[in-house]
Amino acid sequence: MFASKEGQAVPQVTFPIRQGDAWVNVTSDELFKGKTVIVFSLPGAFTPTCSSSHLPRYNELFPVFKEHGVDSILCLSVNDTFVMNAWKHDQEAEHIQFIPDGNGEFTDGMGLLVDKKELGFGKRSWRYSMLVKDGIIEKMFIEPNEPGDPFKVSDADTMLNYLAPDYKTQESITVFTKPGCPFCAKAKQNLIDAGLQYEEVILGKDATSVSLRAITGRTTVPQVFIGGRHIGGSEELEAHLLNR
Repeated sequence: MFASKEGQAVPQVTFPIRQGDAWVNVTSDELFKGKTVIVFSLPGAFTPTCSSSHLPRYNELFPVFKEHGVDSILCLSVNDTFVMNAWKHDQEAEHIQFIPDGNGEFTDGMGLLVDKKELGFGKRSWRYSMLVKDGIIEKMFIEPNEPGDPFKVSDADTMLNYLAPDYKTQESITVFTKPGCPFCAKAKQNLIDAGLQYEEVILGKDATSVSLRAITGRTTVPQVFIGGRHIGGSEELEAHLLNR
């Protein structure tokens, strides 16, 4: 089992980060001092669980975390800064600060540096999350020491449940749209006016009309899904919001 470091200070490390055409050194104090920070650490950028689940949900829930006193969310991995920057661009995770622990110093200081040479990864971080207040670790969620890459407790919803156990998360909303569609703009504005967050899937960029027809049985946009249920177009969405 990995040891929790709750009640202890985070490791003091300087991270060389590439910002534009310049190198910038960012210290642990700059990241944590006087702030409430969530850290989630993972084995590697661009890997399946990290890209499909771990990172996107933290990015999605950032506004909720912010409501509950969190200043920033850090995604940390034993990767170099160029890889982390490319991953951030690929994921469009605007709410997350990507921290490259390229030498594994921070992760080693956390006691969570593991050898994944059987995958050709070398030394990497075990998957975990933690809540840090003014540089002191308040809570850690460390994945169980099991074979493979367990993902059971370091997720964003577990952290949110710790911070705000009575908070009810919004159902996931996806809107299929295409550029220049006035009905799509109307549907998105109705969701914004209702205070609802949504993911936009743009035809021609994120999906095709064939995909839309296969999923919804329709060819027109917008098409809205809420909590896995197909609501329909802009008028059907408007009726749904009025009756909820």
